Amino acid sequence: MAKLYVGNLPFEATEDELRSFFSEVTELSNVTVVRDKFTNRSRGFAFVEIDDAEAANKAVSVLNGRALSGRPLKIAEAQPQGERRPGGGGGGQRGGGGGRRRF
Repeated sequence: MAKLYVGNLPFEATEDELRSFFSEVTELSNVTVVRDKFTNRSRGFAFVEIDDAEAANKAVSVLNGRALSGRPLKIAEAQPQGERRPGGGGGGQRGGGGGRRRF
């Protein structure tokens, strides 16, 4: 089983359109268009799974850069998500500074 990342996806693209797009090369076992959890709008990328690793490599070489609804897709092997640290940005002091500290 191989998992591919599909980027630069048109926001209106559906799972069925991706199945059709990939059908020239291979059949997809699973398609997930990543959506915003609040608006349910596409975030512009998806993940597809292909049962055969050789077919997945062929899909990358044949379809990467090909347009879907006028947008050239970026297709590559999906990388595992790195370890995430809790919390948001952070770091450093804020404010103008320069004043005198009083104790």
